[in-house]
Amino acid sequence: MTRDVSVAEISADLGARAESFCRAYFSEGCRQGDYWQVGDTSGAAGRSLVIRLQAQDGRKAGRWTDYATGEFGDLIDLLHAKLGSTSLKETITEAQHFLGNAPISANPAPSRTLKSPAASNTTRMVSARRLFAAGKPVLGTAAAAYLHQRGIARFGPALQYHPRVYFRGADTDSDQPRYAPALLAKITDNQGNITGCARTYLDPNTGRIADLSSPKRILGQLHGNAVRFWSASDPDDLIVGEGLENTLSVGTSLPEFNLASCLTATHLGLFMPPSGIKRIWIARDDDAAGERAAHILSAKLGTVGIECRCLVPKLGDFNEDLLAFGKDTLRRTLLLAM
Repeated sequence: MTRDVSVAEISADLGARAESFCRAYFSEGCRQGDYWQVGDTSGAAGRSLVIRLQAQDGRKAGRWTDYATGEFGDLIDLLHAKLGSTSLKETITEAQHFLGNAPISANPAPSRTLKSPAASNTTRMVSARRLFAAGKPVLGTAAAAYLHQRGIARFGPALQYHPRVYFRGADTDSDQPRYAPALLAKITDNQGNITGCARTYLDPNTGRIADLSSPKRILGQLHGNAVRFWSASDPDDLIVGEGLENTLSVGTSLPEFNLASCLTATHLGLFMPPSGIKRIWIARDDDAAGERAAHILSAKLGTVGIECRCLVPKLGDFNEDLLAFGKDTLRRTLLLAM
């Protein structure tokens, strides 16, 4: 006969296996010292959400904090948000399966209420909108200097600059908050609603990208969405790229084209184009992740009648091509491939 297991016991068992839990459910993250770092509760790549892997100084293993949104909890809360569970029982059942234990009794008596994934997403999106609204135009700022260093001359209202953006000092042992200037990029859905804000932290002394283990972080909801740059040209065609600099490098050489940057290879494969698009040019990186994402996106959009063609750089990505060959040469190369 199996005894009833309390939620607190399951939480403790998950904490004891925190690193295995993270590798199973948050594989886009990575270990940094005694912590696992990932982008958010959905498991996106990034470093804003930090999970303690070992108990220390009275702090329990498995406790987590999302420093972008202020959310925190234990691994049951995190699993609930990750799964999009509709009930605590559903989350507990998944936790039991992970632990390899027998299911809990049919009539558990949970003693707490979990925040819904929808509420968590809303909180992150509100924070992202607030952050982007606090920015200012990039021209004349360190953000513009950074982009010019990368050879990029395609800007737009999707970009802002903020001189002092919060981040957790994950590159040190300190838990104290830190701040750095950042290039902000507005993530939107197909209706133009802001769903997130991408941050590229900059070194205030050199104007280059900050020397952090993860200088690029995403706040909010990126799944299916993108950072968009419109040119008021042919609405049938759209260039969709991976990283922000990669996409803007193509846009610098092809200023007449509309652009959408998905920020990562994973999210390139998840992109959902707006209605009316007939052709998509996928500006991928020249690596296995980019090739795989382009294949996923092409296969998905082919089922709805959208033609997809790939643009592949000569070097690692299109920013490398732009810096190595120049804007005009890159333009000719791109047009020959289209």
